[in-house]
Amino acid sequence: MLLEFFGRECIHCMKMVGVVDRLEKEAGIKIERFETWHNEENAAKLKEYDRGSCGGVPFFINTETNEAICGEADYETLKAWALRKNES
Repeated sequence: MLLEFFGRECIHCMKMVGVVDRLEKEAGIKIERFETWHNEENAAKLKEYDRGSCGGVPFFINTETNEAICGEADYETLKAWALRKNES
């Protein structure tokens, strides 16, 4: 499962909207999105997945590989992260 945690007014998160939308449209990859600045339940979920590694948004986590992306990423980086499989 691929997750994105974001803040509605976060400038860096706003920049990622188009990248995530493109990934979903062109590659058929679904990323579940969770707004954390105005939703306490989602903020708690972010802390659970982040475990202090990033401490902010945007935060992307691949729950299969536990690989995370902290902050902005370009399309190719996000796509490679999304397509990686757990090889253990």
